[in-house]
Amino acid sequence: MTEVIVQRTAHPTFDTGYYFEWLRRNKPKKMSIDIETYSDINIKLGVYKYVDTPNFQILIFAFSIDDGPVEVWDLTKSDLPQYVRELILSPDVLKKAYNAQFERVALSKYFGKQLDPTQWQCTMVQAMELGLPASLGKCAEYLSIEEQKDTAGTHLINYFSKPCKPTKANGMRTRNLPEHDSERWENFMQYCGQDVVVEKAIDDKIGIFPMPTSEWELYHQDQRMHDLGVKIDTDLAEAAIEMDAALREETMAELKALTGLENPNSPAQLKDWFHSQNFPVDTLAKGILEGYLENNIVKGDVKKAIELRLQLANSSTKKYIMMRDATHSDGRMHGILQFYGASRTGRYAGRLIQVQNLPRNYMKTLDTARHLVKSGDLEAMEMVYDDVPDVLKQLIRTSIVAKDGYELHISDFSAIEARVIAWYANEEWVLDAFRDHGKIYEATADQMFNLGGVDKVSSDMRQRGKVATLALGYQGGVGSLISMGALEQGINEEELQPLVDTWRKANSKIVKFWYDTQKRVIQALEKGGVVRGPKGLRFFRKAGFLFIQLPSGRTLSYARPKLELDKWERPKITYEGQGQKVYFEKQDTYGGKLVENIVQATARDLLAGALLRLEEAGYDIVFHVHDEAVAEVKKGTRTIEEMNAIMSEIPDWAEGLPLGAEGFATDYYMKD
Repeated sequence: MTEVIVQRTAHPTFDTGYYFEWLRRNKPKKMSIDIETYSDINIKLGVYKYVDTPNFQILIFAFSIDDGPVEVWDLTKSDLPQYVRELILSPDVLKKAYNAQFERVALSKYFGKQLDPTQWQCTMVQAMELGLPASLGKCAEYLSIEEQKDTAGTHLINYFSKPCKPTKANGMRTRNLPEHDSERWENFMQYCGQDVVVEKAIDDKIGIFPMPTSEWELYHQDQRMHDLGVKIDTDLAEAAIEMDAALREETMAELKALTGLENPNSPAQLKDWFHSQNFPVDTLAKGILEGYLENNIVKGDVKKAIELRLQLANSSTKKYIMMRDATHSDGRMHGILQFYGASRTGRYAGRLIQVQNLPRNYMKTLDTARHLVKSGDLEAMEMVYDDVPDVLKQLIRTSIVAKDGYELHISDFSAIEARVIAWYANEEWVLDAFRDHGKIYEATADQMFNLGGVDKVSSDMRQRGKVATLALGYQGGVGSLISMGALEQGINEEELQPLVDTWRKANSKIVKFWYDTQKRVIQALEKGGVVRGPKGLRFFRKAGFLFIQLPSGRTLSYARPKLELDKWERPKITYEGQGQKVYFEKQDTYGGKLVENIVQATARDLLAGALLRLEEAGYDIVFHVHDEAVAEVKKGTRTIEEMNAIMSEIPDWAEGLPLGAEGFATDYYMKD
């Protein structure tokens, strides 16, 4: 068991004598850290906002030097001792923590300066790279390590780390201090120390699979991007919130008048009303109600009530509220992505406003709409636009802006996944299309239906080529076409299976890539050793993991892989990962799904490499979305063509991949 030493206050003689001599002689290389904090800001708004208050305080600091005993310091009694400060600030000491961004940002606030991300590594990121749970407690439990996280932590954090409700019993105080419950405080100190013990145990266990230096370089770039943040037009966000509230009030009043209900927002009351109109409904789900309108099933008051109900459900305020509340005092939002958030592929995951899931904008009058919303002129908005809630949704993107004197340069890879999968499979006609004209949807339709060239492809046939390209690359079938919106786009249901068959015939090498990939994984699990695939892919099993090494050198990890038999007595690949309902559960995979992981992970590596090149070229990257990078650039200093060229550089490991990027400059974020 790792020893936990609780320190109360720093002793000046002890601090300046023994420890500095010890540090001079031993030259520590690593420091494992955990902290407990207090803030009157909700952590759900992100750590940068969490520390952005004069009431933020680091309460407890626990650490271990070079795997030595864990020391726990009570920072409500004294500041950090000088020798600890020296270690934290030393460029020669690696700082490690579980979700290290929290410790680094909090300590940056404590020291009054931004701590250099290159001196930090995150054990949580290492765990996620292996496909393990992101939660400290769940990860420790899954790995069955001897040391386990103290389960009393949530109660202690709620008591000491958050404001409390003033009551007569607690003397109307709004915060619990150590003196209000000394026994709990002792437990909190031990809890913080135990977290360092658990973090170190996890680090030791997964340390046999060190992350490549290149991945830590990407992590550091990611942290620098978050430290910079992205500017938010909070005036637009606030105005949109107010306009949406006024619209909801109008709509609710109209629905009340129509139905005579006291609260038409109540599902039970509204269902009863529909029943009274001889239109009984079992659900008020948005998709079902929209279907009634699209199929002309309803008329009169029932139709109007459904339209009003859908307007109420069409609120866009959640993202605007997050923008308003999570924006830092510097006018920027920080921490909107999670490095390695998608543990299977290593893609970045959205946080806070979820930039990867923002409503698309397609209207041509964004400037006018932004002006009207910011002026608060609801009457003018309703005169100009038929659907004001939809306009507010489209404007969400435009709340992300460039600072004064700057503009956003937005560059994205064109059809990156279609390029990458064709490159792996050597589907030459696809690669030739990208090298020639780049019209992949037209080329796909032409290849499938022998239309006589891309110039002969009609809009209807292009649509079939597009939906097939987007839906069928990863062994999808009719269900994938439907999910991609094939029926809504005018493709008849009886066409779907022939569309699948025709696409697969036209892309026979991609189909072969699915099945070959599945065979290679089965071989690696059955016989061991390293099984080689195209473009440098390698499949192997090691220490309870299935690894797929990508051409970039990075590996995809699948925990506890097994071969089982399916209902047809054929080999089935399983592994354990994040489920929909259970935190970590057994999951099946197959050739097409494995290929999807490989392709998306490769696309991620291409983008990540481009982000490093852009940063090295002097670009301030403020965020990115899968295949798109967004930089804040001083007006008149650079052209978008420069950024596109850097994005389009092909790394050595991707020789032969036809990579292309397109972009534009804008004052606010949008889809071109």
